[in-house]
Amino acid sequence: MPLLGVCWFLCCRQGFSLLGRDYGEKEEEESFELRNKEDLTPNGRSPAEVTVSQPTRTANGTNGHAVSEGSEEMKSLIIEKNKMGLEEESELLVKGWLLREVRGNWIKQRRYWFVLSQDSLDYYSGPEKGARRLGTLVLTSLCSVIWPDKQTYKETGHWSITVYGRKHCYRLYTKHFNEAVHWACAIQKIIDTKAPVETPTQLLIRDIEENKFNPEIVEHIYQHNPILKYTQGPLYAPLLPFPYGSLEHTYHSGKGYGSVREEAVKLFNCLQQLESAREPVPIIQGVLQTCLDLRPLRDEVYCQLVKQTSYTPAPYTAAHLRYWQLLTCMSCTFLPGPVVLKYLRFHLKRIQSHSPESEMDNYASFISEALEKTKCRECVPSWEEIQMLMSRQEMLCTVHYPGPGSCQLYISSHTTANEVVRRMQEKLSLQESKNTFALYKQNSLWEQPIAGGTLIADILTSLSTKESENKSQWKLCFKLYCLLDSDSISVDSIEYLLLFEQCHEMVVRGQLPACEEDLQVLASLRLQYLSGDFSTHSPCPTLDELFPGHMLEARVLMSLSAPQALPPFQVAPQGCPATQRFLPGALWSHTATAAHKQKVELDMRLRSRLKEEAAAVMGSILERWKGLAGYSRRDSMAAYLTIARQWSGFGCTLYEVDFYISSTGSFSQKLWLGVAATSVSLYRQGEAEALESFPYGQICSYGVSDSNTFKITAGDRDLLFETNKLTEIMQLMNAYFSAIRRQRGKGEDADITMAPTPTPTLLELPSHPV
Repeated sequence: MPLLGVCWFLCCRQGFSLLGRDYGEKEEEESFELRNKEDLTPNGRSPAEVTVSQPTRTANGTNGHAVSEGSEEMKSLIIEKNKMGLEEESELLVKGWLLREVRGNWIKQRRYWFVLSQDSLDYYSGPEKGARRLGTLVLTSLCSVIWPDKQTYKETGHWSITVYGRKHCYRLYTKHFNEAVHWACAIQKIIDTKAPVETPTQLLIRDIEENKFNPEIVEHIYQHNPILKYTQGPLYAPLLPFPYGSLEHTYHSGKGYGSVREEAVKLFNCLQQLESAREPVPIIQGVLQTCLDLRPLRDEVYCQLVKQTSYTPAPYTAAHLRYWQLLTCMSCTFLPGPVVLKYLRFHLKRIQSHSPESEMDNYASFISEALEKTKCRECVPSWEEIQMLMSRQEMLCTVHYPGPGSCQLYISSHTTANEVVRRMQEKLSLQESKNTFALYKQNSLWEQPIAGGTLIADILTSLSTKESENKSQWKLCFKLYCLLDSDSISVDSIEYLLLFEQCHEMVVRGQLPACEEDLQVLASLRLQYLSGDFSTHSPCPTLDELFPGHMLEARVLMSLSAPQALPPFQVAPQGCPATQRFLPGALWSHTATAAHKQKVELDMRLRSRLKEEAAAVMGSILERWKGLAGYSRRDSMAAYLTIARQWSGFGCTLYEVDFYISSTGSFSQKLWLGVAATSVSLYRQGEAEALESFPYGQICSYGVSDSNTFKITAGDRDLLFETNKLTEIMQLMNAYFSAIRRQRGKGEDADITMAPTPTPTLLELPSHPV
């Protein structure tokens, strides 16, 4: 062996000989503290020092650590003060009486004299010199402090602070708020000054990174450090450092999580259960869900998986490949941090070089490609997606478009909505269209456009969850989004069919203001398109699929809105006391019964009148249908869109606005905000003429004013709209502005004059200059 290798071997043996005992190779709890004077390292530190022992660089570039073999307490990165009396303390920062919560057969509080120094928080039996020290909490960068809160004060009458250390947790109380804050500030200040604690795994990862071009040294690192290799035993501490008593998990306390350190150890146990599990998908989903909820654990799980896929006794068995399958799912769901990502890439290349043409090689190649594309997911992969990832295959996704049509596409965990839109345009030969398209998530009552960068796998998972919760059918739908040019659409194209179907959706929702006669003509044309010439044997859709139902309800309610007289009460003879004329309870009972009876009668009359009106309207539609004999599907669509185009706002997307107010004093309630290719307009609901219209050339800026208010600045006017469709309005206006700029860039005609300032992307800023 070369001299360099021998030197490295000796340093490695000296520096990491105890790591196996520290992290799960024996059933002993790891310790980061040295307590006794005789346990101190021979590096000249005095008994009173508290430091984080950092690695010492040797000549060959490896780490040597100042720990010597001895008692169990020596398994440490931190050296604690030796026990001493109060008279020997120096550099005391804060001292005073505090109550400490003591847990025994019951919880009680005892009074102690606490002393805070640069290294620890100690408590004594009293303030006098020579007082016995009863306990010590060594302060490191991993300690944490919970500040006083009102709830504890209301319950106990004391202000409390809690200090978390590796082995101890001090819950301290005082009657004075300022005193509690002073202690908390002082302790936190000490914690913030401490050097970051590094675990053996972190130090070894750094060594591997520094020596990755020297295979011999890397091999020695693995061979002499069991912490890096597969183990069947449990893990007693995380591989990475996490704060003691971290509060980050409390935001998910409803899911039953413990501290981050506890969850890290539990996750390793879950990983080991994969080897013997009959159905691994639930375990994989559980691990991914924990990593989604507790972000710091993502790097930890990656390190655990790298460990369990290194030097495995039976690497080609199905049980071992479960680790690779989970690593595949992780790589398609979360990206690790930069340091762990480098370590993971090195591990994958090493596996590929050691086991070419194997299943491990195939998984490593798949994972490497996934890491190049992965974005942080919003949802845990579904059962179907996990099964596809375990076999390294793609999922089949069904995308509908208006009408009965649909397409099936293969998607991966990285496929975005924009990619699906492009592929749908290719399948439907819409690449040359001047209009833009988008994906929508849709059910029978509701639809919403999907942002272009959204992962389709996340959408499918969320829709599957909604279906299970609401028992409603959801689907992905490909639709026209920005109607920039409706006149140039060929009547024989699929785009014309999309326009016709989306126009009919607006009619049924009541978003095409037209008289009732025109609406009946549109309904008859729809029947001619669906069924051809009238026949008594032709299937006929329900009225709700042909005609806006709210018009019938409004008409019937108007006819029934005349006030109904309540039954008169009998007047008692003059001279009789009020208490003798009637009893208050009897009057209330009689009035409530009469009101309930009147409501039931009104509901029955309403239902009856609705049936009568619906039958009358349907009869009129059928008569008009009979007069359309000979119309082809193409003729029916053309006639339908000709009537719809008579509305000046044809092609705009309408959003309900709860109220609108202008800086000039205008105020209205329950309006439509119409976003079109050239302008933004305001309509009274059901009316065809716009109240106001603002061409894009007049709009200076637009954006979100607060949680439910949209603001447009047009010239010297500020327009505020209260709506729950803020994101959708922003998306559509951004899309129109982007499309207009693309047209101008191509030299096409655009009847809009805009300022040269580019519009930011969706929701990049609260207000968008134009």
